[in-house]
This record gives sequence, C-alpha cells and structure tokens, in this order.
Amino acid sequence: MRFDELIHQPTRLKIMAYLTGLGSEAQVEFGTLQRELGLTEGNLSRHLAKLEEAGYLRIEKGYAKKRPRTWIRLTGAGRDALQGHLAALEELARTARYPGAAGREER
Repeated sequence: MRFDELIHQPTRLKIMAYLTGLGSEAQVEFGTLQRELGLTEGNLSRHLAKLEEAGYLRIEKGYAKKRPRTWIRLTGAGRDALQGHLAALEELARTARYPGAAGREER
C-alpha cells in the first residue's frame, strides 16, 4: 500500500481512473479524453507527459484516415500504482472513520 503523490493530483487521478475504467487493453484517443475530462489541450498534455515519464501510461502517435492522432493507454505499472494509491486512500479513510482502530489492531 503506497500513497502516490504523482497520481494524487486531482487531474492525474481522473486520467488514471478514466483509463482504468476502459479495461486492461483499451486505449483512448487524445481528443476523446480531453472532452470527457473537460481539460484544455495544454493542460492534458502536461499531465500525460508526467504520467508517461513515470511509466504509468504509453502515448502512441499515428494516423487515422490521413489525420494525425494520439492514443493513450494505461500500462501495467500504471494500473498497479493506481491500485496501490487507492488502497492507501482507503486505509486513510478507514482510520478517519474509526479513530483508534489502527492502534487496537497492532496490539
């Protein structure tokens, strides 16, 4: 269980959650992701670059019907990082809901 500062940023958390929701082998076109999350092109590009640098997603450029396209796909490392981050958040929420419970479990 690991809290991930890179994923925790709200926009990057939304990106990771959206990609996870697509399924393990799915990819999304940049424009679709931009519209779905309501982000500007520049804002989305900056966040995707940080996630790609961390190895959490893969960005592929190509053409569809002679038009340039960019596709984004979550990597296995990205999926694992998100699951670890969510587990850390769940533990944090559990501790906040049930103060002292963590201390009793350790004894």
